[in-house]
Amino acid sequence: MSKPLTDHEKRKQISVRGIAGLGDVSEIKKSFNRHLHFTLVKDRNVATPRDYYFALAHTVRDHLVGRWIRTQQYYYEKDPKRIHYLSLEFYMGRTLQNTMINLGLQNACDEAIYQVNTQPDHYGYSPSPSACFLDSMASLGLAAYGYGIRYEFGIFNQKITNGWQVEEADDWLRYGNPWEKARPEYMLPVHFYGRVAHTHEGPKWVDTQVVLAMPYDTPVPGYKNNTVNTMRLWSAKAPNDFNLQEFNVGDYIQAVLDRNLAENISRVLYPNDNFFEGKELRLKQEYFVVAATLQDIIRRFKSSKFGCRDPMRTSFETFHEKVAIQLNDTHPALAIPELMRILLDIERLDWEKAWEITTKTCAYTNHTVLPEALERWPVYMFEKLLPRHLQIIYEINQRHLDRVAALYPGDSDRLRRMSLIEEGDPKRINMAHLCVVGSHAVNGVARIHSDIVKTTVFKDFCDIEPEKFQNKTNGITPRRWLLLCNPGLADIIAEKIGEDFLTDLFQLKKLLDFVNDEMFIRDVAKVKQENKLKFAACLESEYKVKINPESIFDIHVKRIHEYKRQLLNCLHVITLYNRIKKEPNKKFVPRTVMIGGKAAPGYHMAKMIIKLITSVGEVVNHDPVVGDRLKVIFLENYRVSLAEKVIPAADLSQQISTAGTEASGTGNMKFMLNGALTIGTMDGANVEMAEEAGEENLFIFGMRVEDVEAMDKKGYNAREYYERLPELKQAMDQISTGFFSPKEPELFKDVVNMLMNHDRFKVFADYEAYISCQEKVNELYRNPKEWTKKVIRNIAASGKFSSDRTIAEYAREIWGVEPSDVKIPPPNEPRE
Repeated sequence: MSKPLTDHEKRKQISVRGIAGLGDVSEIKKSFNRHLHFTLVKDRNVATPRDYYFALAHTVRDHLVGRWIRTQQYYYEKDPKRIHYLSLEFYMGRTLQNTMINLGLQNACDEAIYQVNTQPDHYGYSPSPSACFLDSMASLGLAAYGYGIRYEFGIFNQKITNGWQVEEADDWLRYGNPWEKARPEYMLPVHFYGRVAHTHEGPKWVDTQVVLAMPYDTPVPGYKNNTVNTMRLWSAKAPNDFNLQEFNVGDYIQAVLDRNLAENISRVLYPNDNFFEGKELRLKQEYFVVAATLQDIIRRFKSSKFGCRDPMRTSFETFHEKVAIQLNDTHPALAIPELMRILLDIERLDWEKAWEITTKTCAYTNHTVLPEALERWPVYMFEKLLPRHLQIIYEINQRHLDRVAALYPGDSDRLRRMSLIEEGDPKRINMAHLCVVGSHAVNGVARIHSDIVKTTVFKDFCDIEPEKFQNKTNGITPRRWLLLCNPGLADIIAEKIGEDFLTDLFQLKKLLDFVNDEMFIRDVAKVKQENKLKFAACLESEYKVKINPESIFDIHVKRIHEYKRQLLNCLHVITLYNRIKKEPNKKFVPRTVMIGGKAAPGYHMAKMIIKLITSVGEVVNHDPVVGDRLKVIFLENYRVSLAEKVIPAADLSQQISTAGTEASGTGNMKFMLNGALTIGTMDGANVEMAEEAGEENLFIFGMRVEDVEAMDKKGYNAREYYERLPELKQAMDQISTGFFSPKEPELFKDVVNMLMNHDRFKVFADYEAYISCQEKVNELYRNPKEWTKKVIRNIAASGKFSSDRTIAEYAREIWGVEPSDVKIPPPNEPRE
């Protein structure tokens, strides 16, 4: 087999058609060498990969800065409505390559670096946050800002030691981050604790502790339109006088050390794993980002003139016409009472006006229907940390319940269900209810999820205000998730249908004309095979397991959680293993099963699931009878940069959550776009993927939402399946008797007990359908041509799943703004 092309060679190929224009190579070379010279430490004369990376990053950043400044000036001149997207986590990804692609500099940089005689793949490890939505907002010319926390430590790095997950701190800022710019001139105070004083002017929040929020800005470039938006992340700093009253009693050292307490707020990201953890530090983080962001938004609203810090606007009448705030999940829910507090206590508006402005400004995206994931904060915590906000929430609740009582007189059960305050010990604030009541729009992230939100989770609210509830099916950016991570596939698509698909993914429909084109079928299969060879080589060096590149690359990557049903996959692996052992001379379709994902550090069952997968892998991978027909690999430390390698190499994408539990998923879309076939349940966005591509082009199995509901009514009895299905019984008996853990036969008793006695996600109920669906996968894989035709149909149908489409819908239907294809003139051209 011919040696696969490197990404550099692929990109050079693409540049022939100019997907990334060639720019001025000599200029970039000069700039690179200058940066390299100044980046290098004087007493070293050998550059490290990191030096090359920083020099290239600064070279590319030089091209960004002028566009960044010009974009902000343009917004101040045109004064459009600004969108503020609040999220407690923006996922990490490679910023450098993304930026080069969006600026159209990729090939010029590749060529320059090639001529400087270093490895272009040094740009592998940029440690910077990125998000599909921010990319799309910039590419659609929206005046948008992402707001979040600049965590010193991101989500932990996962090590697998003796088959167990071990967490290591992710010190991603250790070497600095060339993309961020500190903005100390915009530092803002955030208040905590204290008490509410009743003055003749009204309530005042006094005697607070102050923490400073220091902004760090990261540029977010749109695709070839010269728009560069801003992601602003806040870092906590102690003020200079923090606790220095202690100095009077001589404990200056302690006072300085205590500053850490304030600065802990932005120290570490809580792994958000569909599980609510009611920690005071987390509540502080949530208020910290909201309080700093709202001050920033209001400052910008008032000044609205480039470079001007003095208020130009004093009236808030038009606030909601100029400002949109999108709450990504309930984590930034405190934006609602905080905006009320500012309008009431500082700007002195009356309640009705303040409430009207707040609800017209805020909108809420719901991300989960799992009850354990809903944020329900204890009232006593608010009393201590945010006393004024508690009063405001009580008032919001009172007015909301008065309205419900007027509509449904005497229905006290409905009042209890709809209250923002849940009675109990302790009393709690239901943040999702606060979001629904305080927003003008509430959306789910896939059609089936939005329907569940309307008919179950928020049914009572939907009865009263049906017009509030919408659906916005998630999407992914084709720039990162096709052009950047799979240049070979982008190349052959561009050859057939041109390059416009990168900004209009619906163009991929044109590929349907080539479903029977022998040449195209061959090209698609060849790209996949090259990606598999490259990834197999990478796996062999990493995991010391010889991979059969002809096998089905069967991939299941996502957070480890019971509802995502990695255990169902595991049972299939054991079943396959037992079948090979039973008939060792039979011809089997070879398969490499790869499962990856992190378990939340405190989630015992998720950690046991990882241990089970690795233990099964130990047995399977070392059994000479099995050979290269079946391999099981747990992909350590799954993250965006690994996803960019795994996804282009996948043949089969596992999306097997219990119907009605996955809000949407975006991994499913990334796999579809990159030419993997989906095996999945009718859950999340799988439903719409099946609709777009035709159900016959996915491997759909298992219970639908209504089947699950019917089973809940009737009662789910796992033992019934265990007794009836011999292969399932054999697999379960092997797990429970220590076949996969001979040194500790009891090791998996918790897993067995959960599956047999209290499995909320009904793994056994879908086992039989899943196994027979996997047999269909094998059957099709034996016919490479028919397999590839299905792949082409899937790629052609993935247009709907672009984040550009998602954001255009948010813009028109929630934020009331129109996407724009205006190209801001670049810095070297005069403005009109």
